[in-house]
Amino acid sequence: MKRFFVPVLILLGLTLNLEAQVSLGEEVPNFTTLDQDSQKWTLKKELKKADYLVVYFYPAAFTGGCTKQACSYRDQKGEFEAVGAQVVGVSGDKPETLGLFALEHNLNFTLLADESGAVAKIFDVPYGEGGTISREIKGQSLDLERGSTIQRWTFIIDKKGKLIYKDSEVDAANDSGKVMKHLASLQ
Repeated sequence: MKRFFVPVLILLGLTLNLEAQVSLGEEVPNFTTLDQDSQKWTLKKELKKADYLVVYFYPAAFTGGCTKQACSYRDQKGEFEAVGAQVVGVSGDKPETLGLFALEHNLNFTLLADESGAVAKIFDVPYGEGGTISREIKGQSLDLERGSTIQRWTFIIDKKGKLIYKDSEVDAANDSGKVMKHLASLQ
C-alpha cells in the first residue's frame, strides 16, 4: 500500500507545483513547452543564459497589436542584451504558426507555444478558448488555429528564478520600452 501512495503523492505534488500561481518576489516554478521550431524549451535551463528573462504573453500571432509588440522587442534586442536580458513571447498559437510569425517579421527572439494555457496559469494570466484566423502569408492563404487565447501581460524573472516585475495592463506598442526602462533602473 505504501508503495502505491508515495508515487501518487509525488505526482500530485508535481502537478500542484505546475499549477501554482506565482506572485512578485516568489520563485517561478520550472516549466517546459515548445518553441517556434517545435524544440523543447525549459525555464531553468534558459535562466542560466542571461541575468533577466522577459516573458511577455500575447493573444495571437499575426494580429495588429501582437505584431507591433513583437516587432518592438525585435527592434530593441540590442538594448535588452546590453542590460543582460533575454526575451521570450508566449501565446496559445501552435509552434508551426509561431515559426511562420517569426519568419514573416524577422523576429530575433524565442516564441513559446502555450496551447493549453498551462504556462499562463502559472503566472495567473487570464486565458480562454482558442480560435482560428485566416491570413495571407507569402502569397498563400492559411487558416491559423490556436489552442488558447491569452491576455497581454508582461513579466521579468531574475537569474535566480524570482519574479521581479509584473504588468497586467500592457500597451502593446509601448511594452518593450516600458520593460527596458525598468531593466535600466536595475543597473
